[in-house]
Amino acid sequence: MIRKSLFAALAVVGLCAGGYANEAKTVAVVNFANCITESKFGKQEQASFDSLKTQMTSLLEDTEKQLSELAAKFNDSEYMDGLSPEAEEEMKVKYQQLSEEMNRYQNQYYQVLQQANMKIVQTMGANIQEASEKVAKNKKLTMVINKEACFFFTPTLDVTDAVIAEMDKAYDAKKVANNQPAENQNAPVKK
Repeated sequence: MIRKSLFAALAVVGLCAGGYANEAKTVAVVNFANCITESKFGKQEQASFDSLKTQMTSLLEDTEKQLSELAAKFNDSEYMDGLSPEAEEEMKVKYQQLSEEMNRYQNQYYQVLQQANMKIVQTMGANIQEASEKVAKNKKLTMVINKEACFFFTPTLDVTDAVIAEMDKAYDAKKVANNQPAENQNAPVKK
């Protein structure tokens, strides 16, 4: 009786292990970073981010230039000697205001860039998830996980290129739906 129970238990474990081995073959990985840098969605998001960053940077540089010019005037003793006390006071007030403005712009700059970065990650995560689901259905995969979650995987399990291709199809479909021409895949991307 014990022998039959042991044999039955070993058979169940063997079947489960066999089933698990088959399941392990249906897991694939996707490189999140490559999806952002190589897909049309990712390039669009990065271009928007870079544009925002450029705008914010130019505002900071302009304010910093004004501050530097005022500081140079403060250090020019001949210039300062030629000013009336009222004009000198106005310069000090203007310098104080510009300094406060600069601090405010710097804080806004970091907050806006952080929010924009979070938006990119969320948007791209949703696009990658959607494309991964389609790739998983086409390739009969049970799971697609982020490459960063793996300590090791075989290169044959990487479906990043397929996910990017799916994302690009969705991007082109969205462009067509919005009455914009789809991008040519062979055309160089402007940076």
